[in-house]
Amino acid sequence: MSGINPQGCQVYSFKSPSTEELDHDFLWRSTKALPERGRIGIFNRSYYEEVLIARVHPHILLNERLPHSPGKKIWKQRFDDINNYEKYLTNNGTVILKFFLNISKSEQKRRFLRRIELPEKNWKFSMSDVEERAYWDDYMEAYVDVFNHTSTDWAPWHIIPSNHKWFARLAVADIICSKLKQLDLEYPTLSDEHRQQLLKAKAVLESEAS
Repeated sequence: MSGINPQGCQVYSFKSPSTEELDHDFLWRSTKALPERGRIGIFNRSYYEEVLIARVHPHILLNERLPHSPGKKIWKQRFDDINNYEKYLTNNGTVILKFFLNISKSEQKRRFLRRIELPEKNWKFSMSDVEERAYWDDYMEAYVDVFNHTSTDWAPWHIIPSNHKWFARLAVADIICSKLKQLDLEYPTLSDEHRQQLLKAKAVLESEAS
């Protein structure tokens, strides 16, 4: 997104839920971060963690102050909530693009080792990254379920092979550019009154002494 004017683009990174966020439903903090009309919003992580991390580590649900004890039906309920939420957003003019950057377990290991070995990349590494690798199979199962239940006509998933960063970036950029072209964007249309004001302003400026 380096070629995008930052005045029209915003990035929001979601961390572990705060106390305030846990006092609300799981979609609340994402709603707060939605971009205004005419702007591009990028979510670094999102409400999908509530059907991924929370599913692999179900004890997380105990902190969410749910009105009733969560059972196995909660994942189906959350899939429905997400689909309805995204349908609501698209009905109101929001275009949703969902990307999953898929890397292999061996490639993830290589990148983690590189983050440890290169001092300038140390800040990117967290011990929890290694700890979560022990749940790789559980995460893959959770991801498959997410894709099967939340890839819709109005908000489909784009699963991007990402072992090679250059390919992942090219594929994502191509999808974004294609979607922008489909929007058929135009500059605002001026009224006749506004055009007359422009001509008047031009005349005033040209009549000024150099």
